[in-house]
Amino acid sequence: MKQGTLVAALLIVLSLISPVSRTSARQKSSAPNWIGTWATAAQPSPPTPQTYSNQTLRLIVHTSIGGPKVRIKISNTYGDKPLVIGSAHIARRAAAADIEAESDRALMFDGQTSTTVAPGSMVTSEPVDLEVSPSADLAASIFLPDTTLATTVHNLAKQTNYISAPGDHTADVKFPVVKTTRSWPFLTAVEVAAAPRAAAIVAFGSSLTDGDGTTADTNRRWPDVLAERLQRDGRTELGVLNEGIIGNRLLRDSPIDAAEGRFGRVLGESGLKRFERDVLAQPGVKYVVLGLGINDIAFPGSLTPATEEITAEMIIDGYRQLIARAHRNGVKIIGTTNPPIENSFLPLPPPAKTITFYTPEKERVRQKVNQWILRSGEFDAVVDLDRVLRDPERPTQINPAYDSGDHLHPNNAGTIVEGNAFPLTLFRR
Repeated sequence: MKQGTLVAALLIVLSLISPVSRTSARQKSSAPNWIGTWATAAQPSPPTPQTYSNQTLRLIVHTSIGGPKVRIKISNTYGDKPLVIGSAHIARRAAAADIEAESDRALMFDGQTSTTVAPGSMVTSEPVDLEVSPSADLAASIFLPDTTLATTVHNLAKQTNYISAPGDHTADVKFPVVKTTRSWPFLTAVEVAAAPRAAAIVAFGSSLTDGDGTTADTNRRWPDVLAERLQRDGRTELGVLNEGIIGNRLLRDSPIDAAEGRFGRVLGESGLKRFERDVLAQPGVKYVVLGLGINDIAFPGSLTPATEEITAEMIIDGYRQLIARAHRNGVKIIGTTNPPIENSFLPLPPPAKTITFYTPEKERVRQKVNQWILRSGEFDAVVDLDRVLRDPERPTQINPAYDSGDHLHPNNAGTIVEGNAFPLTLFRR
């Protein structure tokens, strides 16, 4: 082939290829940047799970970041049977269980209004156009046509959610409430289409992150406080996701039914096990705030056998594993110190005995772990939550002004000082 003929042939080929390449690039650049505006960690159900039959759940969530499109995720992580979803809607909440009529949107799953979630899996709805505001309430409504055990839940919602009379009430503006629950069954995420520079901050911890001790329906968990501060500061591109679980430990799964001496079920998988699912798998995650370790220290001899005794070195090794995994995935990891536990207790109904946690040896472990967090330099940054929560007169105890009553979990005032303890410069992109 002559040189001129060869050049002409190449130009023809390039003219055919180039439009496709440019179109693909445009499509890629215009694809939504999905960021979680709300999320919660999936847990196995309690020993006696709630049962729903031909009923609709209306689940209330509080947003952190806004966007023009929205989608939800439904989890059957701990189910042993297929989860049938008859229909699902999302809307802006008006008050209690009622929604703003003009905001109601039906959700689709692969082009269908219904879907079946296989055991151990999750589904994501197709996005819908809905202007979502930051620091606002949304209502996700899920119709369960079959008799359904809530095998996958988030137990400590600190939010009133609603269960309907029989029937599909996903589109009802006035919701026919027959029962309420303080858990989130099946729903694990709400995501919005965000700006290209948007990112997610994941708060990864125990009940201290989950909001135990705060007033229900007030959204005063410390991640909520942090999210509001970011919005006021103009950091509108940062979503804050709460992946705290009550009773969660760093190194081992956490027991349930401790009052009855049964340790076969768990409140949640260990932080080491769930880090991939609850942190690294979040779209756009760039930061994780780690708040695990205090239950590893407190539980042995109290909620778990004394033979489970944990050393400071074991906890530090667990931290190092999570630091390495975060860095391999380009995620900055912020450590937080473990707050005081002296006089802390778990109240139980009679005839069970109240469980206490503190011992001088546990305190020595806590101090050693905290000193490593503060001085090692292995985290990308550290926030000293122990310092802001402890009693200046007796540093081994929580400040009475921040005590929710069990001498462990901070009240609304305490979580506000926690949320305010994070320098916003930590999250500079």
